[in-house]
Amino acid sequence: MEGVHEAPHDIENPKDPLQKKLDNLSPLSSLRCVYRVPKRLRRVNEKAYTPQVVSIGPLHHGKEHLKAMEEHKKRYLRHFLNRTRERVSFSDYIQMIGDKEGRLRGSYAEPIEFGSDQFVRIVLVDAAFIIEFLLRCRDSNCEGYDYIFNNPKMRWDVLPDLRLLENQLPFFILQVLFDTLSSPAHPRPSLLEISYSFFVSQIVRKGKEVDSYEICSTEVQVQHFVDLIRILHPPLKSKTRRELKTTAVPNAAELLQAGVKFEVGKGTNLFDIKFSDGILEIPTLIVADNTDRTLRNLLAFEQRHKREDDCLTSYVFLLKRLAKTPKDVELLVEHGIIVNWLGSTKKISTLLHDLGTGPDDG
Repeated sequence: MEGVHEAPHDIENPKDPLQKKLDNLSPLSSLRCVYRVPKRLRRVNEKAYTPQVVSIGPLHHGKEHLKAMEEHKKRYLRHFLNRTRERVSFSDYIQMIGDKEGRLRGSYAEPIEFGSDQFVRIVLVDAAFIIEFLLRCRDSNCEGYDYIFNNPKMRWDVLPDLRLLENQLPFFILQVLFDTLSSPAHPRPSLLEISYSFFVSQIVRKGKEVDSYEICSTEVQVQHFVDLIRILHPPLKSKTRRELKTTAVPNAAELLQAGVKFEVGKGTNLFDIKFSDGILEIPTLIVADNTDRTLRNLLAFEQRHKREDDCLTSYVFLLKRLAKTPKDVELLVEHGIIVNWLGSTKKISTLLHDLGTGPDDG
């Protein structure tokens, strides 16, 4: 219509809702190391990725079924504060964590819904709980009566939750708080050494332990406890990974029928798989109650946290083909490749088949 002039869109018209959302998008952080597990994995086994006893960090904080542990965590915080009350105050710890808030938030792959004050306090309570928990487990070798929990078995209920990808604090903030405990008069092992001692017994291979000196004396950059467990399983050589991915691997029964012999690998590396002169050498895998949860969370981390080595994915690729049926699992148990603490070969076959897959994966 003549005489009617449209107003410039960017001056008089309100901003489009989509444009507002685009303007409010926060940039992706290169610090990201704590991720939500993809829905395609979570749908297969929700429980494997969800804390059952204790929440660590912001992602599961406040869940109704985890609230019972909040009082116990605060008791651990009180004991932690008592260790340093002559040198470091509660306010000092709040300040320390507040100074790292940007880096902490950037460590999570999604925005954290909590405001600054609440987020800092969540981190303080949970970090103090973890440090106190590790120190008490070390001092008592995870045996005996625990005066905080009033139930010495409770620690074994807490342990699986510390291995979940969504239930992590960045290792650096644990280190910041842990460093306040040391003094010239009371030196103690490093946090990495204490964490190593705790988690090395939780890995899923059998054989000689990874040398603590090899881990703790190097410039290893640990992101969190799931990453530490990954580090305790050194990676496959790239050539081996390529061979696994490009080879049609028969199942165990077919290999034995073809004359292939199975031998137990003798190294410390779960992924140190060799095939030479008709002999397939594989280190022993222990399959216990928590193997499923541990491997699922390691796989989820490996698949979300992009890096060159996808050793666990390649390893699971091989196992799923070797242990295709309960009969295959039985053969692998007979040859020492699998230690069966589940009792049922069918359970192991199903566990391995479902690992790392969603409903639409093969």
